[in-house]
Amino acid sequence: MRDYDTNVAFLGQWGRFQLMVFFMLCSTILPNGMNSFSLVFVVDTPRHHCLVPDVNLSQDWREAVIPMEEVNGELERSQCRRYRLDVVRNLSDTGAVPGRDVNLSSLEQEDCVDGWSYSSERYQSTIVSEFDLVCSDSWKQPLTSTIFFLGVLVGSFFSGVLSDRFGRKPVLFATMAVQAVFNLAQIASPSWGVLCALFFCSGLGNISNYISCYVLGTEILTGNARVVYASMGVCFGFALGYMTLPLIAYFLRSWKDLTVAITVPALFYIPLWWFLPESPMWLLSQGRVAEAESILRRAAKMNRVDAPEKIFADYMIYADPQEAQSVQRYTFLDLLRGRSIAATTIILCFVWFTLSSCYYGLSLNTSRLHSDPYISCFLSAVVELPAYSSTCLAVRFVPRRVAVILVFLVVALSLFFIQLVPQSVLGVAVALEMLGKFAATAGTSLLFAFTAELYPTGLRNTASGTCAMVSRTGSCIAPFLLQLNVYFKYLSYVTLGSLAMASAFVTLFLPESFRKPLPQTIQQMHKRPSGTCPCITRRNPPKCMTVL
Repeated sequence: MRDYDTNVAFLGQWGRFQLMVFFMLCSTILPNGMNSFSLVFVVDTPRHHCLVPDVNLSQDWREAVIPMEEVNGELERSQCRRYRLDVVRNLSDTGAVPGRDVNLSSLEQEDCVDGWSYSSERYQSTIVSEFDLVCSDSWKQPLTSTIFFLGVLVGSFFSGVLSDRFGRKPVLFATMAVQAVFNLAQIASPSWGVLCALFFCSGLGNISNYISCYVLGTEILTGNARVVYASMGVCFGFALGYMTLPLIAYFLRSWKDLTVAITVPALFYIPLWWFLPESPMWLLSQGRVAEAESILRRAAKMNRVDAPEKIFADYMIYADPQEAQSVQRYTFLDLLRGRSIAATTIILCFVWFTLSSCYYGLSLNTSRLHSDPYISCFLSAVVELPAYSSTCLAVRFVPRRVAVILVFLVVALSLFFIQLVPQSVLGVAVALEMLGKFAATAGTSLLFAFTAELYPTGLRNTASGTCAMVSRTGSCIAPFLLQLNVYFKYLSYVTLGSLAMASAFVTLFLPESFRKPLPQTIQQMHKRPSGTCPCITRRNPPKCMTVL
């Protein structure tokens, strides 16, 4: 039986059909880039202090009612305390001057019993100012982002299972709709609790859309078109959406306006349902040969080439719908069934976890390069473009394991070398962080391609979704890893660098998929040799990892 790529070779690689699929799928990723990082602005905490009601106070006392506190070596107005208003009012009525007639340190303080006053210098409103997530409720601010990523984590797994069961195309459009509907519903949230529930549901559709789109394009396109799509096309769509976000946020300073602006474009993707096809490879895995051939004949007509009389002659045994029902269906448990597949799954999960921790850890650090969050967000997005461009070349010319190992080595070395840079040359430390972000971004694209190439058609989306789900745990703990700096200035760098070095080592044990056809059955996946290690020889089975 010939492989799928050989059967559809008559279509060519860059015909009108492939170009249509390529650009349509890449465009559906733009909202993901905006939604994934909109939390930078939507959940940001503006400057604030206790609200002072419109009472009869002299100008001197109105300015002095908020005490000063030392923060990071600088004096700033307290965000959560004020001098007792009744005492201040009495002193103001007597004509006493603060600091001259009254020692302010002797005055009693109180909480912000009348609420808070938020600065409109940077934002008109955020979720923090909307629901007063400050002071005693400040823990709710990071928890809001965490709940969103928990939704992303859950959606990463279930979207893969649903996509392998019901098809790539239905899940792609369903998750786009879920993300758009729950995003719009957020602006009508009556309370913080309801908002968190909507954030969770929005997260369910966020990464799910990305994974379904990625796998759909990987299975429809072949040859160089598949390589460019997997390594650069879909990633560029995400990066362009990411770069667009700070530009939109700069002009729309209200979190509700920003949410609407990044959600409404989803309506323009509805007509794509009638243009984007289902994955012929997935249809074949379900025994729906006639539908797969129908799609490819339309593609041949669009590309102005002749299709053979029987495109998938070897698959005709499933032409009977009753026989198609007997096609084997895979579940998540199949990712751990058999030592070789289980070992591949476990290693990939660890590698994905490490890369996500490094990516988000470095992203959070690089976002502090500039005091303006709009510039910081834009710089963090721009560095991803050359990273994806280099990935495109690596996917075409470098074996997968070698490329992934190099990525982790660059991340690890850049993090370790930061400790050696004197504080007087801070620019070098920033450059090393950007180099690490560059490598981590490139690694994300490489791992998506590598994972999709290792698993058979019936498990491909489940495997990609599972790995993405595990990687989200890395994004959740990244902020906590950065807090390790409290104990030792470079402890977070050492921890992330050590994880990267460990991932570079375990990648040696993964099978190689470079320039090999995509496996269509678990049996074909079993036949691929595992990676090499010192205890593996050509003649004898490995003692450290048995391949079935």
